Amino acid sequence: MLIGELARRTGVATRLLRYYEEQGLLHPHRDPNGYRSYPESAPATVARIRDLLAAGLNTDDIAQLMPCAEGDGPVQACQMSVRIMADRTVELDRRIADLDRQRSHLAAQLDASLANPAAATTPDRGV
Repeated sequence: MLIGELARRTGVATRLLRYYEEQGLLHPHRDPNGYRSYPESAPATVARIRDLLAAGLNTDDIAQLMPCAEGDGPVQACQMSVRIMADRTVELDRRIADLDRQRSHLAAQLDASLANPAAATTPDRGV
């Protein structure tokens, strides 16, 4: 199938499909006229890529674990996939903890501002 057909079947823009190819995530065959020709499995591959991106993996991570992501179902538990997904889970936990700290700090600032009687008389500067 040509790139336009793959884009229609997956709802992914052709530009993004080309980017996935540049990143080594999709591997189309080139026809003699230079057109990209994708296998029938390409829509499933694109769906897998989109799912892994939504899970917080980047394209470098996905390129590394694609050999463990053959067929339907979850990514197979090969050494590479387990390491990548565990590392990203730790990173997400760290980012969530950072966001929790920021939220607590901001909430404390808000509470302090609302408790300050001068805040009620300060004109709104439209910021």
